[in-house]
Amino acid sequence: MNRAILASAAVAALIAAAGGGFAIGRAPRPMADLIGAGVIGLVTSAAAEDGPAPVYYQDPDGKPLYSATPKKTPDGRDYRAVGTEVDAMAPETMPSAAPAGGTTAARRIKYYRNPMGLPDTSPVPKKDSMGMDYIPVFEGDDPDDGSVRLSPGKIQRTGVQSEPAARRVIRTTIRAPGTIQLDERRVSVISMRSESWVQKVADVTTGARVTKGQPLMEIYSPAISSAAAEYISTIVSKTTAGEALYGRGSRQRVMNLDVPEPVIAAMEKSHEVPIAIQWSAPRDGIVLERNAIEGMRAQPGDVLFRVADISVLWAMVDVAERDLGAVAVGQPVVVKARSFPGREFLGKITVVYPQLNRDTRTARVRIELANTDLALLPDMYVDAVIDTGDPEPVLAVPASAVLDTGSNQAVFVDKGEGRFEPRDVKLGHRGNGYVEVREGVAEGEPVVVSANFLIDAESNLNAALKGFSDAGGQP
Repeated sequence: MNRAILASAAVAALIAAAGGGFAIGRAPRPMADLIGAGVIGLVTSAAAEDGPAPVYYQDPDGKPLYSATPKKTPDGRDYRAVGTEVDAMAPETMPSAAPAGGTTAARRIKYYRNPMGLPDTSPVPKKDSMGMDYIPVFEGDDPDDGSVRLSPGKIQRTGVQSEPAARRVIRTTIRAPGTIQLDERRVSVISMRSESWVQKVADVTTGARVTKGQPLMEIYSPAISSAAAEYISTIVSKTTAGEALYGRGSRQRVMNLDVPEPVIAAMEKSHEVPIAIQWSAPRDGIVLERNAIEGMRAQPGDVLFRVADISVLWAMVDVAERDLGAVAVGQPVVVKARSFPGREFLGKITVVYPQLNRDTRTARVRIELANTDLALLPDMYVDAVIDTGDPEPVLAVPASAVLDTGSNQAVFVDKGEGRFEPRDVKLGHRGNGYVEVREGVAEGEPVVVSANFLIDAESNLNAALKGFSDAGGQP
């Protein structure tokens, strides 16, 4: 019978004699009493001769004083040796008894790590600055394949959840503010090409809606009257080949003075030259400017009326520089006017202007809108919602699964049984709470989507501890 067995028997006898045994119905004596009685010292000194090498040495009175090497107290007593998991456990967590007919498996403690995840280890039990005990790390707890292992209890307490990578349609929404502007192609200006006098102005004011052909004013122009008289004379004269050619030239001179076509047709039919020429609206729209006043003299080039068709308008929006790569001509856009809450106007992008505002770092995008009920007006404030993205499904994971450090992105793949493997990934488009994964994860692989920060901290700690161990810092 070796000395360890004799020591165990002696311990049992001493515990029974001291009244501190584990008999049913009796409370165990405090650990400090057992230490004071010499029980623990006998066990450790006897077991140390045949057992494994001690992990550390503890004060014989149970005080929180430890040493990595043999040491004596100020009064000359030896520190007790602690060499197994059972010995290294705190007194309040020691097992009361081994199962009947069974044995207690003991693993060797490699070192103690900081409870807050800092890369700090200790060869002996220790407390941090907040009084928290350092956590023991046993042999076999740190895997060598780069994965992180968590206990089921820690996974349940922290709420770790996984979701498989799957193919989804990623839709990205870009929002941009802007204003309503006139369609440049739908604006007409009425001006004279010769010196003229305004004889009469219709009851039309700025902002009024007009229709094509509606009379706006009557103009007297000596140049128009002279050209029209010459044209009428060629019509009523005898028709010869030379006169026919001359008549075509006379008509062209009248047209060059911008005389409306209905007025020319009326002169050809009546063979009379009117004193005042009636000018009408060239298109349907609203009157933007009304500068004509009865009796005024108009010089060539003076703008008398400006009419714009607002049945089709432009929304000029400012898109941020970072979103320009996702914007293209032809994309559908939903425009919401602040004057009409809840109403949407549909349009599409027609032009992306090739210039960037250096102050706001935005680019101007033109959206063509149908304004059939004329609700939209120029200079209204609007908000554009541009739906971008590929309509084809792509491999994607929830955005919460990605750990982004700025220089690289990674996810944790759930390998089962509490093991999580970090993977570097290459990302693509984002939208709807998901992000496209182009490399790093296969379809169907579960990735951690909740509490991955805890696994990341555990992974960083394991890497730091491994580096510490490789550098010779392991006890």
